[in-house]
Amino acid sequence: MLRSFLIYLSKADWAQKLMTRWKFAWKAASRFVAGEKIEDAIRVVRELNARGINATLDHLGEHTSTPEEAKQATEDILEVINQISCCEVRSNVSIKLTQIGLALDERLCAENLERILEAARQNSNYVRIDMEDTPYTDKTIRLYRQMRQKGYNNVGMVVQSYLYRTEADTRALLAEDTRFRLVKGAYKEPPELAYPKKADVDANFDLLTKITIDAALAAGSPTISADGRIPPIPALGTHDAKRIQFAKKYAGKIGLPKNALEIQMLFGIRRDLQEQCAQEGYPLRIYVPYGTHWYPYFMRRLAERPANVWFFISNFFRK
Repeated sequence: MLRSFLIYLSKADWAQKLMTRWKFAWKAASRFVAGEKIEDAIRVVRELNARGINATLDHLGEHTSTPEEAKQATEDILEVINQISCCEVRSNVSIKLTQIGLALDERLCAENLERILEAARQNSNYVRIDMEDTPYTDKTIRLYRQMRQKGYNNVGMVVQSYLYRTEADTRALLAEDTRFRLVKGAYKEPPELAYPKKADVDANFDLLTKITIDAALAAGSPTISADGRIPPIPALGTHDAKRIQFAKKYAGKIGLPKNALEIQMLFGIRRDLQEQCAQEGYPLRIYVPYGTHWYPYFMRRLAERPANVWFFISNFFRK
């Protein structure tokens, strides 16, 4: 009930206009968002790199409403790629296709995506396409495949374990040498499309972990690149210690090297678990969001864990 309400709020314009005027809301959100400017994000990435941790930068924003907004979002992402190279930090880039026009015009989105991938290729970098809610799943996969057919090998996908369809999608995309970030899913989906029970989502996450680890071993166990930008085939995006432990145990059992399995976590969440994975020798990548459009992202973080809601409330009373 609470999760559904918070996800509703993440999409409500009235709630965004109200909350973004509250200073305490940004104070709470800054736990999960690096800042509003690229300089803030690069500073955070440098700090992570100093601890032996890689990053993926996300210039926040989704569901642009005009072609001009989509073009500006594309320019912002191109600047992220440029700054990563100029500052020589160990980071790649994550993007949402609705940010660069998917909800407006698929052809426009394809043009913007190709510009981003070309810039990343010229800068020896990598782009991860985030998966959004189900109205965009097929379109997202279609555009990913279109870019691969054009020769862009510096792009990967995200799959969500709460969807029934994901096992089939994963197996098909693995046959195309796709590199994955596996997540549970942060959107509200109907029961005919997604597992309603957490136990089923977790079980599917473990199954998908096994499938991607098997595929990585069969492909010769490609490891993370020396500059930290190109990930291995399986990247587990989770703060669930049980899911991580399952992956470590299974990878060890079949002989997948540690540097062929990446763990990914969100900025500001479970630093203790982050440090543990890094100390054990697994590549660790932190998802570092920044930008002025932080509200929808922040609300989804509140929806994921009740403890985050209490963190927000405590800031309300300290405002």
